[in-house]
Amino acid sequence: MERNAVGTGADDDRRFRGFLRTYLELEQAYDTGWDLRGTLFSFRPEYAESVRRGFEELLRDRVDVGAYERLTNLEFPDEDTLHHYLRAVYAYLFAGADGWPAPPDSC
Repeated sequence: MERNAVGTGADDDRRFRGFLRTYLELEQAYDTGWDLRGTLFSFRPEYAESVRRGFEELLRDRVDVGAYERLTNLEFPDEDTLHHYLRAVYAYLFAGADGWPAPPDSC
């Protein structure tokens, strides 16, 4: 995503961007009534690991809200709000947090 390189390689980057475009895009991001974690881990372990690495890099380096919006069509008011949301998604997917978080209502 422009400001930082996402993923540790071309395949990781492609997989992670595909995950964001598919599962965290505008309409899907608000449809939290299904099991995204189960869906992610139903794929090959290499795919889930690519997504995990992508999230870790994104959370470490942060992402520009404009770049995220171009990828997902989901607008955030500022970097801090986006970062908080992405941390919550990561916690749900990889740290056992309950419930897939919806983006804040202000988005």
